[in-house]
Amino acid sequence: MSMTIAPPAANGTAAGSLPILRLSVDQYHDMMRAGILDSGDPIELLEGLLVLKMSKNPPHVYANSRLDDLLSDLVPAGWFVNSQDPITTLESEPEPDASVVRGSRRDFLKGHPKPKDVAMIGEVSDSTLEYDQGIKKRIYARAAIPVYWIVNLEDRSIEVYSDPTGPADEPDYRKHEVYGENDQAPLVLDGQEVGRIAVKDVLP
Repeated sequence: MSMTIAPPAANGTAAGSLPILRLSVDQYHDMMRAGILDSGDPIELLEGLLVLKMSKNPPHVYANSRLDDLLSDLVPAGWFVNSQDPITTLESEPEPDASVVRGSRRDFLKGHPKPKDVAMIGEVSDSTLEYDQGIKKRIYARAAIPVYWIVNLEDRSIEVYSDPTGPADEPDYRKHEVYGENDQAPLVLDGQEVGRIAVKDVLP
């Protein structure tokens, strides 16, 4: 099926004033079941829009792999780390670079993790920084994901967002801290710090 995808503008809305048909999460899943979309297609459903995922350069791949490894070393029993796998919210199904999920992988054989299952999400960001600080942050805050990290390759830092507003006119995180290259970012699960990750150990 041929389709035109309107990319998000800088403020996280659809580009221009084109009429946009938004999909529900159920419609998105129906398209996959019907073979119109494939689970391996480089797209995400974000606020009802089909959005192309950006290609990844080697530094992004390295930082993503390091983040996954370091998170996996820290998460205690009863949690696991997903890499670039879907999270299902009410209106979106993003595929974050990393997510810390409660339970075991077998718990999700019949459905992807939902916000209540997720303690932390991480995105590795270079050319997508404005996008990750915009629509992605808004989606995660609206879904009340407790902690959101942006591994900012441009500024060589990790941005940590916490205390989400949940559904609101302008969803956001109330707390924002930036950890520089010589700092250690705390990993907080269920309100408890379980360890720290040295920023320089993630950066390429």
